[in-house]
Amino acid sequence: MQIGNNKPKLKDKVVFTRQLATMINAGVPLVRSLATLQSQTENQYFQKTVGQITRDVEGGMAFADALAKHPDIFSPIYINMVRAGEAGGILDEILKKLAFQQEKDSAIRHKFKSAMTYPVVLITIAVAVFIGLMTVVVPKIGNIVSDLTNGAELPTLTRVMMQISNFMTTYWYIELIFVVVGAFAFRRWKKSPKGQEQFDRMLFKLPAIGPIVNKVAIARFARTFASLMSAGVSVVETIEITSKAIGNKVVEKELLAAAKEVANGKQLSEPISRSEVFPPIVSQMLAIGEETGQTDTILIKVADFYEEEVDAAVDSISSILEPILIVFMGGMVGLVAASVLGPISNLSQQI
Repeated sequence: MQIGNNKPKLKDKVVFTRQLATMINAGVPLVRSLATLQSQTENQYFQKTVGQITRDVEGGMAFADALAKHPDIFSPIYINMVRAGEAGGILDEILKKLAFQQEKDSAIRHKFKSAMTYPVVLITIAVAVFIGLMTVVVPKIGNIVSDLTNGAELPTLTRVMMQISNFMTTYWYIELIFVVVGAFAFRRWKKSPKGQEQFDRMLFKLPAIGPIVNKVAIARFARTFASLMSAGVSVVETIEITSKAIGNKVVEKELLAAAKEVANGKQLSEPISRSEVFPPIVSQMLAIGEETGQTDTILIKVADFYEEEVDAAVDSISSILEPILIVFMGGMVGLVAASVLGPISNLSQQI
């Protein structure tokens, strides 16, 4: 059951875009095509939006301008490609490219989320096991050990483990406050412009995760840039739009700086070759595209290559992280076991 305020999913927009391209290609007028799609759109929020767009276009507004009134649904990439398609009389072709670009973007986003979710799940499991051991297992075992030793001095490791356990069970409210305040502070920091850039830069440096973040950024840059270029959007505008579409402040900053150089007459491959984010192969492929006039075609190949690289990296991340988690959890269990066996061993020697 759809709720009226639910924004459309990417799948809804892809279906809308593909169907609109098909109808326009078949010679159906734009207003009639939009009205038809409005009647068969299931998402109520999107249905109302398409209805408003239909009325605006029927009233003489350009399709791209009508879309621009709904930035919560249609991205600058979408709007600018439609604008270019209207100007060039190739709206149906542009819409097909848009649908394909949206599908690819959705796939790369899903892969990135998979790459980020798996480590978070593993860390959560490890933390949960640690908390369970320290708040449930250690206190019970500690009582047993204390009874067996009759108040004798315990080994250092045992005392440390029991003190940590005692603190965690006695002052749990302090820990809760610390977690809540820490989460709030982290969220505020991450939302700030400086915090976003620092967080994104940190992602690039993370073991196992960093290379995936880098490849996702390159793939999204290449495909988005190629889509806008093939639609006839100017190079500088393409760079500016692409920079904000990637979703990484570090890459955005570098691309916006590159846009200024391009506006002053330089080729994009020049600033890209000096970038810390883009490897030499990207700048070299881009230079070839600029020399041959096939930048969009070359960048599509770059996007395909890096999307395959992301697939391989996501598949291998589990084989990298699982042994680390096993060692970490084994170490925690080993510490607990050592803290218990130490005093029992001492007691047996005394007997």
